[in-house]
Amino acid sequence: MGSKGILFAVLCSVLIVAGCNKEDKGEQEVEDVEVIEETEDIEEVSEVLPFTTPFTGERVAEEITQRPILATINNHPDARPQSGLAEADVVYEMLAEGDVTRFLALYQSQIPDQIGPIRSARSYFIDIAKGLDAFYIAHGYSPEAKSMLASGVVSNINGMHYDGTYFKRSSERRAPHNSYISGENVIAGAEKIGASMIYSKKVSYTFYDSEDSVKIGIKANQVNVKYSQNGYFNSSYIYDEETERYKRTSANIVTTDYTTGDELKLANVLFFEMPHRIIDNVGRRDINISTGGNAYVFQKGMMREINWKNIDGLLVPIETDGSDVQLVPGQTWVHFIPTSPGLASAVTFTE
Repeated sequence: MGSKGILFAVLCSVLIVAGCNKEDKGEQEVEDVEVIEETEDIEEVSEVLPFTTPFTGERVAEEITQRPILATINNHPDARPQSGLAEADVVYEMLAEGDVTRFLALYQSQIPDQIGPIRSARSYFIDIAKGLDAFYIAHGYSPEAKSMLASGVVSNINGMHYDGTYFKRSSERRAPHNSYISGENVIAGAEKIGASMIYSKKVSYTFYDSEDSVKIGIKANQVNVKYSQNGYFNSSYIYDEETERYKRTSANIVTTDYTTGDELKLANVLFFEMPHRIIDNVGRRDINISTGGNAYVFQKGMMREINWKNIDGLLVPIETDGSDVQLVPGQTWVHFIPTSPGLASAVTFTE
């Protein structure tokens, strides 16, 4: 072979080797990328936030140190839609007088910019606030509630004393459906009266570690609750399998948050049966929140019969075997139902 032939053979060998090395290197780079991507996926799946919110059961990065706040929210039709409901951890709904219901909105994991319309206190509202060790917000009071608040049963600020300062009137609505308080003024009001906002009484609900385990009960995709004949205070909850949450309607109108425009999306809907009695000619009521009784729980499109108990002031759902009811992480709505007519008459549900 001549010198030109030798040179040509050497060049071909070099090109072949270089080409092989390039292919090997390319395959190695692809393999390395795939390994990195798989490692990142593993890290994302295995990451679990270290703390749980006491009343929604959601995982968070920092421990909750905020004292619970309980606000009386007006539910008259002229007060709808209300502000701050979408950010409440729990909403309790119960009769105040006549057929009119009111809400107690519990805030801890987040405090909304605007809460209201704020309405007056009742003695059993204050008892619930005491059991939660909550800072209590109301505007007005019944005679019994006024006496309890004056004696310091709970830390509180009331619009009767701070109307125009911490409590502001909306020009868009008429009194008594226009009193609001900002989240900022809740904290300022607590500071004004020297109330601690540290979460010291460690009350909480019990939650499922995994929502996949919620399969117990009767299938029920819609539940209706009837408080009166006029329909203004009757509500329905419709389960959405895609979001795995309940949409709430009242008087056939979807419940939304006035400030954010968000529809409420509820993880749990509870019904507690309690003795009610009318105590004056205005139609105010007393509700026995101490004795416990029958209850229903709706979650994940399923319903089952349970019980409820008052444990150190906290109203707790209990399974029939005595264990705590485990709630689905998220927002919870709790109805108080009079023993007459009772759960079976007031609450109906369908698949």
